[in-house]
Amino acid sequence: MRRICFVLQVKKNRIEEYKLRHQQVWPEMLDALRSTGWHNYSLFLRNDGMLIGYVETPDFAQAVEAMSKCEVNARWQREMRDFFENGERDPDRQLEVLQQVFFLP
Repeated sequence: MRRICFVLQVKKNRIEEYKLRHQQVWPEMLDALRSTGWHNYSLFLRNDGMLIGYVETPDFAQAVEAMSKCEVNARWQREMRDFFENGERDPDRQLEVLQQVFFLP
């Protein structure tokens, strides 16, 4: 299992609504994430809009690709696009993956 950390930038004026949306993630979206290899998936949001994502998965590229084929993901990404600074692209296509430099098991 690989640990993946990524960053995105949520628009400051959309932070509160973004948090509310994630209190009510669609059950079919949660099912799709689980079935495509997203495990221990967490999002952390700083007050300035920096969003940190963490996920464990055997193959991140494969997990992203599998999600891209899910109809529910296409709907979710369209709804979330305007929450992000670079709203021209779906959020799942602008993830900046960070390099892991230390891990204490």
